[in-house]
Amino acid sequence: MSTGSTPLADELARAARDRARLEQVTFPRPARPLVVAVANQKGGVGKTTSTVNLSVALAKAGLSVMVIDADPQGNASTALGIEHTQGTESTYDVLTGELSLEECLQPCEEADHLMVCPATIDLSGAELELSSLTQREFVLRRAVKDYLAVHRNVDVILIDCPPSLGLLTLNAFVAADQVIVPIQAEYYALEGLSMLIHTIEKIRDYLNPGLNIGAILLTMFDRRTNLSAEVASEIKRYFPDIMLESYIPRSVKLSEAPSFGVSIFSHDPRGQAATSYKAAAYELAQRWADLGDQNGTE
Repeated sequence: MSTGSTPLADELARAARDRARLEQVTFPRPARPLVVAVANQKGGVGKTTSTVNLSVALAKAGLSVMVIDADPQGNASTALGIEHTQGTESTYDVLTGELSLEECLQPCEEADHLMVCPATIDLSGAELELSSLTQREFVLRRAVKDYLAVHRNVDVILIDCPPSLGLLTLNAFVAADQVIVPIQAEYYALEGLSMLIHTIEKIRDYLNPGLNIGAILLTMFDRRTNLSAEVASEIKRYFPDIMLESYIPRSVKLSEAPSFGVSIFSHDPRGQAATSYKAAAYELAQRWADLGDQNGTE
């Protein structure tokens, strides 16, 4: 019988090492509240999954986190166990000016220090209502600014964007300091990225000069395939400074978790997916802390 290691054994050993390492770390806080849009106009790349699990990882590590669900599907709200039936105070009410951001927040039971502004189906009509407003791209930015003027203890606001580059995503980009782009480890991974980068450049030129891509997060990574390795290598070749070292693996448990209204940290806390999201969250926290070292605090 062969005594050599197997891919499964290697994966389990790697997960155990990573988990042990991450148990010892302390997450740094950003020097000022950061607003981060999680976006990719391609669907099915792990955008909402990443918003949910990064937010829980950061909150469990002690940071004060808010999630704004700006996707009419409301999947982030579902996965975080947040009420978002029609009529619930939501992102729609914030964008239409009916309510303040503070009035729409709900606490997430899964993690202390995590608040959520949910999305209801009403949000699907918000783009049409916003289209007639002057400065319609700045509605969410003003709402966030008003909230942070009173609540300076927030460390990070994550905005889950819809899989499109419409007015809802535009509002998120104008409100944000940076964008996290989840990209699936597949052949066409880079295909839509150029369009997203072009959009961000236009917004930076005309609407939000401080906006940049803060990180690219590779999702649905399968170490058993050459394709995943090739995609990772290609993305890193083009974007060496912004691609995260932590990759999110393909995981049945990760797909199951939203149906229970929880993140991977409740559904499979010792699995590789939870370890990978915690590692990605720690990388991001380090980068955000470094922004304060580079730019000074406000």
